[in-house]
Amino acid sequence: MIDFIYVKFLTSTPYFIKRKVKILRMTTKRNIKENITGTEADVRLVEYDDFFITLKNKKVSAKNFGEKSSLLNSYFFEYLKGYNIPCTFVKKAEKRSLQFLKYTDFTFRVKILNSADVRTSKIFSIKQGSPLELAIQEYHYGDSKDSVITESHIISFNLCSYDELKIMNRLCSKINAIVKSFFERRSVSLVELTCIFGKFDGKIYLIGDFSPMSIKAVDGKLDPFKIESFAQMKKYTDYLLKLTNGD
Repeated sequence: MIDFIYVKFLTSTPYFIKRKVKILRMTTKRNIKENITGTEADVRLVEYDDFFITLKNKKVSAKNFGEKSSLLNSYFFEYLKGYNIPCTFVKKAEKRSLQFLKYTDFTFRVKILNSADVRTSKIFSIKQGSPLELAIQEYHYGDSKDSVITESHIISFNLCSYDELKIMNRLCSKINAIVKSFFERRSVSLVELTCIFGKFDGKIYLIGDFSPMSIKAVDGKLDPFKIESFAQMKKYTDYLLKLTNGD
């Protein structure tokens, strides 16, 4: 027997898509990856909608955007699993839906910068877009432009424990190296990536996000930071999907 709970969920990235989460409380045993077998695991369905929100807080409808976002997410989750990154992703469910273990998400996200963004360039007087020798990991809480917080904020407000934060930092370094290498092999630069984490059964897992709003990859032609229209988003999303073909 399965009972359903519907939950609205918003990603925390500057650009975000609305995702409808349907939690399935499973009363039958399931064999699930991540070394969780033969257990009664709750599962949630994440549905990606056909619109996105721009940096100017404008809602833009985008045909088939939900389906393409789910394809990108499922691809990179499976790709990272191949490198032993713990992910709550279970499988692709429907055209616009993915199935995840029913995690408890942390209320902050980690933005990884491989090149100087606007704020970094102003603070350190370097050219925007300059490659960084060591990737910067920023913690963000909320959706405003002034969402940057520190490790002290995270620990002080009990957003997670210090040991949990260390695990997330290590995972971010590894995830960035893997995804950055993926794009470099295709002559593309990964300039920014946002990681979101959660807990399941007491362990830390990657729960998102590999949507076109989180992945900022440039090849000198497309600028993912200036997407404001459906046509621009379609072009960028199709470009990312094309890069995943053949792997």
